[in-house]
Amino acid sequence: MGRRVLPVLLVLAAAVADARGAHGLAFDALLAAVPFTAVAGLVSFGAYLERREDALGGIQALLWALSLCLVVLSCAVRSPATEAGVVPPLGSSALVACLAIFVLKALVATAPYARGALRPAKP
Repeated sequence: MGRRVLPVLLVLAAAVADARGAHGLAFDALLAAVPFTAVAGLVSFGAYLERREDALGGIQALLWALSLCLVVLSCAVRSPATEAGVVPPLGSSALVACLAIFVLKALVATAPYARGALRPAKP
């Protein structure tokens, strides 16, 4: 559980730091999120390979890969601009898209529970 929560917390911390104008701190948080996001993605993909009939596991692994790409993109775009104290629009957009991916991941994770709650009770 921790390996899935830590990347989300780091990206969330980067978004808060960006909102407060601490762009260097946001860059550091995103840079720290890269290895944790990669590990969570690899573990998720390994779990999917063990249980290939679980389609939601494949979607989760794909979303981890997409979030990793967005975190790396945001870091790469911010890197030269960190000293200037500005955030390129692509860096902010990648960060917001990564947060949206994390929300989508949460919805995918809760889908089986919602599907079970919507089934009518058997008489």
